[in-house]
Amino acid sequence: MKKSLLMLAFLLLPVADCAAATHMGKAHNMADRRISLGLSDEMRHHQLSNMREHLAAVQKITGLLAEKKFDQAAKIARFQLGLTEEMQQMCGKFENEEFKSLGLAFHTSGDELADALKARNMRKSLKALNKTLSYCVQCHEKFQQ
Repeated sequence: MKKSLLMLAFLLLPVADCAAATHMGKAHNMADRRISLGLSDEMRHHQLSNMREHLAAVQKITGLLAEKKFDQAAKIARFQLGLTEEMQQMCGKFENEEFKSLGLAFHTSGDELADALKARNMRKSLKALNKTLSYCVQCHEKFQQ
């Protein structure tokens, strides 16, 4: 159990590092060189809300993993992170092809995460979660709302 939690902590370090770097950049008034998606205010708020929901889903999944509640975690991964028809349609609305591709890859990895969780294998589940989070990091490094 301790080994699994330690592994999880190491997996989440890149996310914390990226967040810290972003915060430090703003604190020092550095120019944000990420690509703007040019979204309307309404769409930007909708997109930011979706990303906060994804982050909350990851938090729930990690908590459930710590308790070895794989089936509950798998449901959250499938229905809150996976490539549902609604998410597929939403990703299709974006004009930037790279952003669209990263979004589809993220949601596909959510389904892969659900499959790994269903197998009830902690190592495979953590590797799948790491892959899902890697798409978050890639996207946030490259794009801004």
